[in-house]
Amino acid sequence: MASIDYRDLQDAVEFVSAGLMFDAHAYISRETGKVYLDSEDVCGEVEIPGEVDDPDAYVEAPTKQGLNLGKRLVLRFVARALPDEYDEVENLFRRKGAYARFKDLLLQKGALDAWYEYERSATRAALVAWAEVEGFQVVNLPDERAK
Repeated sequence: MASIDYRDLQDAVEFVSAGLMFDAHAYISRETGKVYLDSEDVCGEVEIPGEVDDPDAYVEAPTKQGLNLGKRLVLRFVARALPDEYDEVENLFRRKGAYARFKDLLLQKGALDAWYEYERSATRAALVAWAEVEGFQVVNLPDERAK
């Protein structure tokens, strides 16, 4: 079982999630746990192994949405922490700029720190679970309560 550094996995997920419009990919070697980032923006700067299409040798990092760390996570948090605001938050996510408006609302309600803690914990759990399913051991995990 190959090891993968938590931060490398987290960065790979952030990279592909932010680069959805730019055809960004992150490939992880099943043998070494090394991450290879590939997009139009970094083309030619990083050598991508030719066998990244071989699922026995490489796995593609998931997006935040693929791990249910996007809108679904927000709505789970709101249902638990701010149930009276659920409909408003759901409406926010029907338009562009939803996260900025969501964070403004959290700031007004004094719940921004609670959101960040919830998001951090859910991200940690989702990344570790995904890695285990894919046959990786995650190393250098952050403390669940680290800020």
